[in-house]
Amino acid sequence: MTTALITGSTAGIGAAFARRLAADGYSLVLVARDKERLRRQATELHDRHGVEATVLRADLATDAGIAAVERRLADVRQPVDLLVNNAGFGHKGRFLDVPLADELTMLKVHCEAVLRLTVAASRPMRERGRGGIVNVASVAAFLPRGTYGASKAWVVQFTQGVARDLAGSGVRLMALCPGFVRTEFHERAGMGTGNIPKWMWLDADKLVTAALADLARGRTVSIPDPRYKALMGAARLAPRGLLGGISSRAGRKYGPAHGEDAAVGELPEGGAEFEDGTGGAEPVGTEGTAPVRTKKAASGPETAPRPKTTAEPKAAPEPEAAPRAKPAPKAKPAADPKPAPNPKAAAKKKSNSRAEPAPGKKSAPDTSVE
Repeated sequence: MTTALITGSTAGIGAAFARRLAADGYSLVLVARDKERLRRQATELHDRHGVEATVLRADLATDAGIAAVERRLADVRQPVDLLVNNAGFGHKGRFLDVPLADELTMLKVHCEAVLRLTVAASRPMRERGRGGIVNVASVAAFLPRGTYGASKAWVVQFTQGVARDLAGSGVRLMALCPGFVRTEFHERAGMGTGNIPKWMWLDADKLVTAALADLARGRTVSIPDPRYKALMGAARLAPRGLLGGISSRAGRKYGPAHGEDAAVGELPEGGAEFEDGTGGAEPVGTEGTAPVRTKKAASGPETAPRPKTTAEPKAAPEPEAAPRAKPAPKAKPAADPKPAPNPKAAAKKKSNSRAEPAPGKKSAPDTSVE
């Protein structure tokens, strides 16, 4: 039986992947940071589809959490046939209003975790001669939009590069670039969605169906909706300055155009706990053998909430200086009469003039079938 491992599986696009793959008969390894939601999800998928569903509670913002998922992917006794790197989160606000620690955490989850888990999964897949990896990016990858857009652009470029290196090995890699999807993502980040046009919203289940079809076709980049394909085509032709201004205003108002399950939060040393959907637990140790017991704090929730973004207080405005008196306008001298044009000089100037070459255009990420 084929097995899929999904990070950020309890909400949004990750949950849609879990539902679809369970319906297709995949055994599932569900990865997120909320233990109770993982248990409920695993039990529901097992009861509805009769598939084996195990859970791995891990914080992908920590080295220990990433390492726990790496060990599961590298386990040759329980091979993983499909990896979906979906976990992530977003920020709302201007660059300097977001704490630097939150920006670094975003790079940890969006880039380092994707890199390490792709390496851990692709090695045994190449040895078996088959496998698939879906790295969830965003249409923000094609727009100038701060750390979020830059991290998603990295995911696209990284995925395309690895796909070329593994061509012919039987391992397929694809970057999935969705637009706005109705998930908990925007609510968690404090982003308003009321002003987003209805036509821009995508259905998560339909998006996953289109994404899996693109993976089967061998595409390395998937924008699984004709509306967003048209928008991204227009974005490639728009001036970068204009595009950057529109993207910046839209990002501050709406946040990133993509929903993922946030996979950040504090976990005890060891980073993860592995269990099945029936309540039986098999803790994962730092070396894969010594068990690690998750501990709850004396008070408060099990995982610490992500700190809210706060803007720095503005300084009191300085008093305005009195306006300076404007000097009297100077009288303009009378213009000298222009000499009559010399037809021979004009002809010579025209013959010697040369057209300058048009500036080169930057190439956009390849979205064609590789």
